[in-house]
Amino acid sequence: MARIVTGNRGQEIGRSVSLRLAQLASQRLAPREYGKIEERVHVLVTGGAGYIGSHTAKILAQAGMQPVVLDNLQRGHREAVKWGPLIEADIGDWSALDRVFAQYPIDAVFHFAAFAYVGESMRAPELYFRNNLVNTLNLLDTMRSRNVQKIVFSSTCATYGNPLQIPITEDHIQQPVNPYGESKRMVERLLHWYGRIHDLRWVALRYFNAAGADPERELGENHDPETHLVPLAIRAAMDPKQPLEIYGTDYDTPDGTAIRDYLHVTDLAEAHLAALRYLDTGGPSDAFNLGTGRGHSVREVIAMVEKVSGRKVPVREVGRRAGDPACLIADATKSAGQMGWRPRHSTLQEIVETAWNWKVRSSH
Repeated sequence: MARIVTGNRGQEIGRSVSLRLAQLASQRLAPREYGKIEERVHVLVTGGAGYIGSHTAKILAQAGMQPVVLDNLQRGHREAVKWGPLIEADIGDWSALDRVFAQYPIDAVFHFAAFAYVGESMRAPELYFRNNLVNTLNLLDTMRSRNVQKIVFSSTCATYGNPLQIPITEDHIQQPVNPYGESKRMVERLLHWYGRIHDLRWVALRYFNAAGADPERELGENHDPETHLVPLAIRAAMDPKQPLEIYGTDYDTPDGTAIRDYLHVTDLAEAHLAALRYLDTGGPSDAFNLGTGRGHSVREVIAMVEKVSGRKVPVREVGRRAGDPACLIADATKSAGQMGWRPRHSTLQEIVETAWNWKVRSSH
């Protein structure tokens, strides 16, 4: 764990932070220059020991930046932090946050730290509003006190609720149907008002279904409990005693199972880099969908896991889960047009192959 400095030394670093920020403000970097600068730009990655945060930290490091990860490790993994220092702290701890900004010349923040289980949010909404909303307010206030004015926020398609049309565009009404989605929508409103009043510059990225693993097998999906389809199907293929539960087989879809827009986690990570470059080149604060515009059913995912693994995926058909829509597909035209981002790794086969390869490697 990286050392946190205090006292006079912290004040000296604080002055150097202000100087560095002024330099960056006067000499804005073009996107292609990130990998060429001699002094690495430091970025704070909250929740950087988690699934998406750790993949993004790797992409940021490859682009020439220095990710500084802050994670309380309650749901993240220490071993996933490989490309910079790890500060083991909670974003709800103002003094710990402030010390991070004092020690490192943070230019921008990538904010992943949040709880993300829909079912848990329905049982304990207070956990989600406290961690996802109140703690984000603490982060924004610390950024403001340290004159850090750029943030890329990990939002979700759950802010839309049940879709009125498919594919879903960014101007779709936001009517979350669970506290998780509501907490993310409320953070988006915080960003809006901090932008208008305090000049915060922000991008909110509304993910659809993140899946897959690092193609180099350094990182993968490792939730506890695991609720996502691809790793659960892989687990069932590896262990027939743990069949995959299919929630609903009577949807109005071609094969009766729910359809989702699956996006490779590496594409998702690259979108965060694109979002920062968008802000650095003068793009206005905004929200963007991240998806492929293509949907795959539960049965299609199962078939692909069987193809990649060469094994049968045992299943158990159960009833629908309350609130699960039949189909969720993104319209990511805006992300392509304004951020220049397009998914490059998100065929269903590449998603499943990378997830399978990582799981095989991590199981040995």
